Amino acid sequence: MTKQELIRLIDIKKHYRVGTEVVKALQSINLTIYKNEYVALMGASGSGKSTLMNILGCLDTPTAGQYILANQDVSKLNDNELAEIRNKEIGFVFQTFNLLPRSSALENVVLPLIYAGQKKEERNARGVEVLNQVYLADRMAHKPNELSGGQRQRVSIARALVNNPSIILADEPTGNLDSKTSIEIMALFEEIHSLGNTIIVVTHEEEIARHAHRIIRLKDGLVETDEINSEIKKVEVIRSY
Repeated sequence: MTKQELIRLIDIKKHYRVGTEVVKALQSINLTIYKNEYVALMGASGSGKSTLMNILGCLDTPTAGQYILANQDVSKLNDNELAEIRNKEIGFVFQTFNLLPRSSALENVVLPLIYAGQKKEERNARGVEVLNQVYLADRMAHKPNELSGGQRQRVSIARALVNNPSIILADEPTGNLDSKTSIEIMALFEEIHSLGNTIIVVTHEEEIARHAHRIIRLKDGLVETDEINSEIKKVEVIRSY
């Protein structure tokens, strides 16, 4: 079966000017990620990992090079065009959850659909569907402060899924969770991947990266290694959590 290309980075560079110095955060990144891959992006502080994540997530544009996402060159798009691509193609999961404190789980989940202009009845139906997918059917009306850390992260995963994006981009998704809850969240990512989603997890934790099927390591703004993970750490979803 032929793999379908989803992301292609061609000689991506990102430079920042700090005073009189030019910081080369990304020196030359060439990378292809295919549909339904499960990739971990790793690197120490200063490796360029966060800069690359911002470019992959269309939160920033490269200084030079091409970024082809779902057959569209997004390298030179303006802020409004990038926002449209983000809402359509990318579901974000953040370390700090980024939930609206006064809104219910369901209201938080359907937020991207409001931006997309979908009718209330349709977006609520889709919100219920994805909250069921992350095993939060009984917590839809709860606000973030009424949920555990793991439940809040599952709300943010549901929000990432709600628009049927091309990519789930997770930035240190277990960084604020204890080890047991982290395993539960990674089990959920495994299940989401098995349903056909493309997942990119940005992490500095080896234990978390081992759940991915491919591990890309960055160093000094370059890809140091890009390897298939031959020892994938699998866990079963615990539906009772």
